[in-house]
Amino acid sequence: MFKKILIANRGEIACRVIKTARKMGIKTVAVYSEADKDARHVELADESVCIGPAPSRESYLVMDNIIKACKDTGAEAVHPGYGFLSENEAFAKRLEEEGIIFIGPKHYSIAAMGDKIASKKLANEAKVNTIPGYNEAIETPEKAVEIAKGIGYPVMIKASAGGGGKGLRVAFNDKEAFEGFSACRNEARNSFGDDRVFIEKFVEEPRHIEIQVLGDAHGNAVYLWERECSIQRRHQKVIEEAPSPFISDETRKAMGEQAVALAKAVKYQSAGTVEFVVGKDQSFYFLEMNTRLQVEHPVTEAITGLDLVEQMIRVAAGEKLSFKQSDIQRTGWAMECRINAEDPYRNFLPSTGRLVRYQPPAEVDGVRVDTGVYEGGEIPMYYDSMIAKLIVHGENRLDAITKMRRALNEFVIRGIHSNIPFQAALMQHPRFISGDFNTGFIAEQFPHGFRATDVKPEDPHLMAALATAVHRRYLDRAAGIYGQLEGHEVKISTDFVVATGEVGKMEYVNTEIHDNHHGYDITVGGKKYSIDTDWNPGQIIYRASVNGQTISAQVERMGLAYRVQYNGVRVDALVLSPEGAEMQKLMLYKEPPDMSKFLLSPMPGLLVDVAVSVGQKVEAGQRLAAIEAMKMENVLVATQDGVVAEVMAAKGESLAVDQPIIRFE
Repeated sequence: MFKKILIANRGEIACRVIKTARKMGIKTVAVYSEADKDARHVELADESVCIGPAPSRESYLVMDNIIKACKDTGAEAVHPGYGFLSENEAFAKRLEEEGIIFIGPKHYSIAAMGDKIASKKLANEAKVNTIPGYNEAIETPEKAVEIAKGIGYPVMIKASAGGGGKGLRVAFNDKEAFEGFSACRNEARNSFGDDRVFIEKFVEEPRHIEIQVLGDAHGNAVYLWERECSIQRRHQKVIEEAPSPFISDETRKAMGEQAVALAKAVKYQSAGTVEFVVGKDQSFYFLEMNTRLQVEHPVTEAITGLDLVEQMIRVAAGEKLSFKQSDIQRTGWAMECRINAEDPYRNFLPSTGRLVRYQPPAEVDGVRVDTGVYEGGEIPMYYDSMIAKLIVHGENRLDAITKMRRALNEFVIRGIHSNIPFQAALMQHPRFISGDFNTGFIAEQFPHGFRATDVKPEDPHLMAALATAVHRRYLDRAAGIYGQLEGHEVKISTDFVVATGEVGKMEYVNTEIHDNHHGYDITVGGKKYSIDTDWNPGQIIYRASVNGQTISAQVERMGLAYRVQYNGVRVDALVLSPEGAEMQKLMLYKEPPDMSKFLLSPMPGLLVDVAVSVGQKVEAGQRLAAIEAMKMENVLVATQDGVVAEVMAAKGESLAVDQPIIRFE
């Protein structure tokens, strides 16, 4: 067994590998960029080495620097995590040539599976179901249309070297096939330096289901069941679960056996994932093989009890798998939510900055949090947006959903935006709860993006009851202050009015509150709520028993209002006396300032391009500027014709949200 390994990665996956290595008694070396010098993985490792400036192409992607760090520290092996160099055939080969073990598959397995055209041919030879299609590179859009007609619409046009949703189009007719081919080719050339494109049948109502495989250097290979990954936004996974609520045991076994056949065909040694697209009739077809650890590996660990990082390390050290296919159990149901630094109310734009508050839920009762951040730390603009992975393990699917709801309600992140409200909303959605979804679910259910109004509370009066209980607790504290002037003490009423919405357009509901032995009895709209809690002002998490049911919400004072968040619903509520409510109704709505003459930054990020100058005429749709954040370049275009009056930010400047970039006449 290795004495020391280096982790060629950052963030939560680096911390995750360190955790297992420590358990196995293996010393760890962290590598870090200048932007990550105070990162959590650097603190957790036994040693750390700086490998370059902040941009990943100058640090985490520089093979020479990583190999030098191995030699300088005496690390015998490298775990690549996922992303960066994890599926880089040249990196695995270089390490081998330098006498350093790559904790992952052999370079020839990575090469075989890294090319989508070659991998489909291999899958066919291994008797793995593949989607009907044309697997040779296509040269012209006219040929693409001819092939698409032969396969039968709809078809999927894909770049051979594609990934992450780039170089991918679906065509339902000749025109879309012609245009989609050209667009895919250009995207592939620009993103991957490889413009080969192929076409295959598009599976309708598809589900994305993947099989976890594990192979060793002695010819053994097993599958560790499946993961359901169909809840995706723009081809990026949002929620993963194991097992799948959709497939039968017969389909599960057939998919597993085909995945193992493919792993053996490429002499696969390590943990890997064979991805399938599954039709509504449970027909399944090979999509691709990911020759690395997946982001969502914890759900497989939860239902099997196996540590996949440990298995990767043992296989890389030459050990045989210590179990057979028949030994692998499947217990309960696991789910994972990816917690990302993005603003769901601004079309999921990246959100960077300092984590002013970071309080994940307690890791008890089947809850697990894999993270690479800490309170007070920075979320840098240079890397991907993942803050943490929230994993739960329950007895069955409904139990897992219930645990995930509670865990999301108890996950506190302040200072930056996160997608927790969106994840909480998905956990409430009837179609998600029933298991009736496919990869188009989010696009269908949220066609215009995510808005707070998209989430309807199961009990609309509960939020008013919670706001009233919180307000009453503040009044109780004020009434207990010593030395109040006689005749002017704080007097506590039993009648309140809760006002929600924008000033001038508010909705009002009457509430009545009385003490009980452990909390309050509140009546809202004729419904009674008995709320028992030991919550104190200043605490964000509001745990209470409401009519005998335990809940967790988040509450904060926001000026005169209380912000209450529960199960994906967020309400800013004023709790007023009846007289105060009458005065509030007289308040006029204040129109926001007209910012139509300004181009505002929709997110924090680096201004990498300003494409116009003062005095220049611009037309609607014309490129104005580009902002880079979290490995994504966001192009800002003109929404109407105009003339540039002033350029208010310079190329290379770090921008804040809503910072003016350009002013128009």
